[in-house]
Amino acid sequence: MAVDIKTLRHSASHVLAQAVKRLYPAAKLAIGPAIDNGFYYDFDVEKPFSTEDLTTIAAEMKKIVKENLPIERFSLPADEAVALLETMGEPYKVELAREHADKGEDISFYKQGEFVDLCAGPHVMRTGNVKAFALTSCTGAYWRGDAHNKMLQRIYGTAFPNRTELDAYLVAVEEAKKRDHNVIGRQLGYFLMSEPVGQGLAHLAPKGAKLFQILTRYVEDMEDNEYGYVRTKTPFMAKSDLYKISGHWDHYKDGMFVLGDEEKDEEVFALRPMTCPFQYQIYLANMHSYRDLPVRYGETSTLFRNEASGEMHGLIRLRQFTISEAHIVLAPEQLESEFGTCLQLVQRIMGEVGLLDDLTFRFSKWDANDREKYEGTPEMWETAENTLRTILDNIGLDYTEEIGEAAFYGPKLDIQTRNVYGKEDTIITIQLDMMLAEKFGMTYVAADGTKQTPYIIHRTSIGCYERTMAMLLEKYAGAMPLWFAPEQVRILPLTDRNHAAAQALQVQLRAHGLRTEVDTRSEKIGYKIREAQVDKIPYMLLLGDKEEESGAVSVRRRDKGDLGAQTVADFIASAAADVAAKALW
Repeated sequence: MAVDIKTLRHSASHVLAQAVKRLYPAAKLAIGPAIDNGFYYDFDVEKPFSTEDLTTIAAEMKKIVKENLPIERFSLPADEAVALLETMGEPYKVELAREHADKGEDISFYKQGEFVDLCAGPHVMRTGNVKAFALTSCTGAYWRGDAHNKMLQRIYGTAFPNRTELDAYLVAVEEAKKRDHNVIGRQLGYFLMSEPVGQGLAHLAPKGAKLFQILTRYVEDMEDNEYGYVRTKTPFMAKSDLYKISGHWDHYKDGMFVLGDEEKDEEVFALRPMTCPFQYQIYLANMHSYRDLPVRYGETSTLFRNEASGEMHGLIRLRQFTISEAHIVLAPEQLESEFGTCLQLVQRIMGEVGLLDDLTFRFSKWDANDREKYEGTPEMWETAENTLRTILDNIGLDYTEEIGEAAFYGPKLDIQTRNVYGKEDTIITIQLDMMLAEKFGMTYVAADGTKQTPYIIHRTSIGCYERTMAMLLEKYAGAMPLWFAPEQVRILPLTDRNHAAAQALQVQLRAHGLRTEVDTRSEKIGYKIREAQVDKIPYMLLLGDKEEESGAVSVRRRDKGDLGAQTVADFIASAAADVAAKALW
């Protein structure tokens, strides 16, 4: 009978933990779940694990697998479970067990040889069933993801039913590393991180800053000129009073950078983790009629979120980032049309940058069993979720549903994608809000003269610019399509005497909107071509004496090699046509 892959990987995490306890008896166990592409286990140890340590641990795991130990479940009353774990000297397990003590439930354990672990299971029958596994990396991780807790050591691994599948996965991982934006983005000069500045604070180098500018202008022009948005520019911080009205202070304070001390009776500010309450102030500054609605406020918003150190990864998760944020204030009867238009805008943008086929859609709902996370009553949530489900079904969207992933003020459509390692992230959200307008006192005068409370859609269109840039770097392995490549053309003069003509040509190409640089280094032309190819420049134009005399250029294209000689006018026309068509090569 086929073994469930998550069960297999969870069992592999226990084999890992048993191996670590054999080699490092003083290690304290934390948690070891199966995850999408493998498993991990967190340990409290005296010093961080090294790559050499992983080799030793993997060898010990192989011994445990060869021993083919039975994996047996037993359970204890909560107080006995706590006592056992205290005797074992496992403080993290004690903490987990105590959380169940008040529920009157027995607590389950799994035993394999001398190793016993608190665990809900399930597991395979014997350690010998874990036939094909590999340890892939180790890193630091805070206990329970909280930066106020101790930093633990996390070992990642993966397991498969057989060696053939494992080997295929490991080959795919090596290929993925070649496309990892965290590697190629730095190699190609898109971004960097600085230890003195801090984690999660990206520096966009010239190429990255240019790509950011291209995407920003593209999105803003489309939103304003074709979709009726108006621009706002709001402060990067606000008094705590603003966040208390919106509810963010109660529901999101731990994720905010707070300036000042409430206990000292100081005026307390916080860097904004979102823009919605700021844009609401602009709406509140004027009276509005139903004729004014919908009002679409767009902003390229820099936001700040106090992410845990272990959560940071390149440009995908940052403490400071920028999103294509907007809030649409509308009458209830406009909701379905506007939501559909928001989705249409996302699909158009994602299609034009080439990411549309990589997206999946998730309807994120509240968790009625975790009421403290959310504003509003069950009736309000039922109304909001039914409304959003109807909209999505009418659109004909293929989506999954997930409990507990809603915003605290309303359900949302999360648009998901995966990085090169298969980890899923939300790249864009469109959120339905039937609550915050009332909290801020936002109204409009309806056709019958009465004051009504509007609904609000919170949405992004290209999402977080930095995260989308990361996805584009991985999608194209750094070879950006011509229309948004930071450098579209590189002119390669063959000799020093061709420099003046090359620079004149640069001026001509730039006048036609082509982002062009000149390589004036005293290097052989073959070296310059190879460098341009490594830098993944779409076009290379070779310019020597013969080209100067004929008014032509020798054209090389990144993906097609030598295209031969073309007049400058013909090259400009061809390149400009591809840019205008947003060709994805």
